[in-house]
Amino acid sequence: MKIVIVGSGVAGLLAAAKASVAHEVTLVTKDRLGESNTHYAQGGIAAVTSTEDSIAEHVRDTLYAGAGLCWEPAVEVLCADGPRRINDLVNFGVEFDRAGDHFAMGLEAAHSHARILHAGGDTTGADISNALVATVRRTATEIHEHTFVSSIAVEADAQGHRRVVGLEVIDADGTHFLEADAIILASGGAGQLYRHTTNPAVTTGDGVAAAFRAGALLADVEFYQFHPTALAVPGSFLISEAVRGEGAVLINAQGERFMQKIHPLAELAPRDVVARGIQAQMLAQGGEPVLLDATGLGNDFLTERFPSITAMCRSYGLNWGRDPIPVTPAAHYWMGGIATDTEGRSSIPGLYAVGEAACTGTHGANRLASNSLLESIVFAHRAVKALGSQWPENAPGVRWASAGPVTELSLQEPDFKAGSPVVDRVELQTLMWDSVGLARTGSELEDALDTLHSWRPAPREHRLFPDWEDANLLLLARTVTEAARARLESRGGHYRLDFPETDPALARPITLVRKAS
Repeated sequence: MKIVIVGSGVAGLLAAAKASVAHEVTLVTKDRLGESNTHYAQGGIAAVTSTEDSIAEHVRDTLYAGAGLCWEPAVEVLCADGPRRINDLVNFGVEFDRAGDHFAMGLEAAHSHARILHAGGDTTGADISNALVATVRRTATEIHEHTFVSSIAVEADAQGHRRVVGLEVIDADGTHFLEADAIILASGGAGQLYRHTTNPAVTTGDGVAAAFRAGALLADVEFYQFHPTALAVPGSFLISEAVRGEGAVLINAQGERFMQKIHPLAELAPRDVVARGIQAQMLAQGGEPVLLDATGLGNDFLTERFPSITAMCRSYGLNWGRDPIPVTPAAHYWMGGIATDTEGRSSIPGLYAVGEAACTGTHGANRLASNSLLESIVFAHRAVKALGSQWPENAPGVRWASAGPVTELSLQEPDFKAGSPVVDRVELQTLMWDSVGLARTGSELEDALDTLHSWRPAPREHRLFPDWEDANLLLLARTVTEAARARLESRGGHYRLDFPETDPALARPITLVRKAS
């Protein structure tokens, strides 16, 4: 089979490495190979590798963090397959940190056990990426770097059954068509929707937008996770949750801890709780960042355990072993995306989605820390195993069958009027941060939609990737805002000031599909 894989984070790289054994694989990535969220992941990867831990407890922790919206069969797959997929990474050359004969394991928020494997102290993502990049360069049939996916081609057979047949890509030489028997989208999330994000510049949701335009079903897109602790400097550098897992605490401008009054787990509460706690404290002190106090851990420990964070702090003149450092929440991870089943199959036959581009239901309304890399490797492996198998008639719909009535939204591109302003990315990011961020209200969401509808994408020329990215961000901003307006409750990463309670009757997905013009 001809397989085209889009994206070169851990999900795309692992899929390419495994699929190359039996298939003709072409890997497409819009930047250099390996440039992705994976490369910047610090904390590690969650998996049960200790006899003191259990799959059942990992499942329980994941369900708890997901705030009642996880799809339990997918969570069970995630946690049960995890240990085997860790062995895959080891076989690909990833050297996880050790404590004697065993893996060194860290503790992160909402985990009942220390089960976070890490490499290089706090360079886990880079170490995984580098090992898989080396493998893929040896095994993939073709690699197209600096190549942008503009559209996914879907055709119907004589019986009217639709299936992907390839995709259109853009590079420095122009536009090309790549034929495919199957496409695996591993193109990542859309952190660039927001003014403050821990994500790199490439995270503009291009694969999700292309799939949506092709008719794929999206789910849970209103749930965006904001990491509680990004260094409050330009670029919003991530300060790993593992730092709090080691004992660092959050303090306000008066030097007082405040999370203990908000949640029994204090600094190790689920991410949405900590992020909103920090936001409330920042509002109470005039918008000033709160402080992360890691001084009790000592300079030597911080330098050895978190070398890249230590180096970044020093580059800004900060000595975090001596003084608390300023932190603020920032957009970090998208729980929603292309709706899939447990084999990565979307609603369009032949189109798979894995990693952050997918919505498997494992994260629910709020991802458990360090489950993202795990989800990528587990479901990338399963998607490759499913290649060539018969496509179920209702591939991602199994989840909905057990969820009760599903809220279905259809979205149509607005009629762009002559003279409508072209979308400006900074203005879009600011609008999303202010109105569709950590806390939302119905009136703000309505106003945001009005503004989003008033903007149009720029004419897209084949060499101008940013124009294509801005068009994708504009489309995805509308999907997130529409879904947020439709969810009349607060749950996980979605918090409505006008509906602050969680409604048990709404513990079901919101799905979106593009309405034909």
